[in-house]
Amino acid sequence: MLNRSAAYSTNQEGQPLTLDSHSLAGRRVLVVEDEYFIADDLRHQLEACGAEVLGPVPRVEEALALIAATLQIDAAVLDINLQDEMVYPVADALQARGVPFLFATGYEKAAVPSRYAGVRHCEKPLELSLITKALFG
Repeated sequence: MLNRSAAYSTNQEGQPLTLDSHSLAGRRVLVVEDEYFIADDLRHQLEACGAEVLGPVPRVEEALALIAATLQIDAAVLDINLQDEMVYPVADALQARGVPFLFATGYEKAAVPSRYAGVRHCEKPLELSLITKALFG
């Protein structure tokens, strides 16, 4: 699950307030995550901050199809292990298109292949503010 306290609070009308909203507004973010509750929580938080979420998708094959069918992807959040399948083909497809992404995972950074040494890494539980900063500065 995401750490909500670090990500956002609400105003008097119950609408999300966040320092991250300005950098997420209108951005198209691909979410590749096989754990339903984590994926759904991340989707809701990204949407609450104004992002358009592509997915979430739980499998490499679905992610690759979505990438191929989508002209604009501004960033992506990738879980490394998707139902015992590694997400690296998705990472390669995103790198080929110049799309920034990060690995959101329980794996330690040392477990990630060296060819992804420059890719940001956020350990679970996820914090939306860290994801936003890693992807959009």
